Amino acid sequence: MTQVDILAFGAHPDDVELGCAGTLSLSISQGKSVAIIDLTEGELGTRGNIQTRKKEAQNAANILNVKYRENLKFKDGFFKNDEHHQINVIKKIRSFKPKIVLCNAFRDRHIDHSKGNKLVNESCFLSGLNKIETFDSAGAAQDSWRPKLILEYIQWDDVKPDIILDISGHLEKKLLAVSAFKSQFYNPDSGEIETPISSKNFIESVKYRAQNLGRIIGTTAGEGFTSKQQLSVSNIFDLIR
Repeated sequence: MTQVDILAFGAHPDDVELGCAGTLSLSISQGKSVAIIDLTEGELGTRGNIQTRKKEAQNAANILNVKYRENLKFKDGFFKNDEHHQINVIKKIRSFKPKIVLCNAFRDRHIDHSKGNKLVNESCFLSGLNKIETFDSAGAAQDSWRPKLILEYIQWDDVKPDIILDISGHLEKKLLAVSAFKSQFYNPDSGEIETPISSKNFIESVKYRAQNLGRIIGTTAGEGFTSKQQLSVSNIFDLIR
């Protein structure tokens, strides 16, 4: 498996796009490598189905130029933060060896988001323990690996970010990636049941949240993240653009 700079986890296909697609687009433009892991297939979603979501997820990855996207096929709504699920996440962390991991919000409307947050955070820690043995798909033993940084993107709830990344120039790419999930979001021609995320207001909020976060930092667009660890830099001038 190819090592990547950033490994982004989402409880459902479309979580990563909504939360951090601008960051991924920016990072890829800077020459960084990115992979996405969807924990579930989103099979409990009111609109669409597994096959539709799979195609939409790949289309979104293509828009962002993400070369690696996998789905762990955990049970939507019912996956747990237990040994079985942790081992599966650890295997992916050890396969991709990311420097940075991005994951779901620590608090949010959908219960899977906070569960995904805890699962990924704890799996990142456990992945660094040598005595936990895992094996790749070919049966080879994997080395331990712990990412340097875990950042939690913001989703439904208006969580105060610990850091805001300037994604100016990448908001349109983010919105294109989000719009790849045509079954889930605003579509006036759809005959499916309306949901909280299928409203016009919701899809517009994705844009104005990014613009508002940009306003806060004096740019045109931003994405916010929280962190359970203390953020630090080795050069104080890294804090200014």
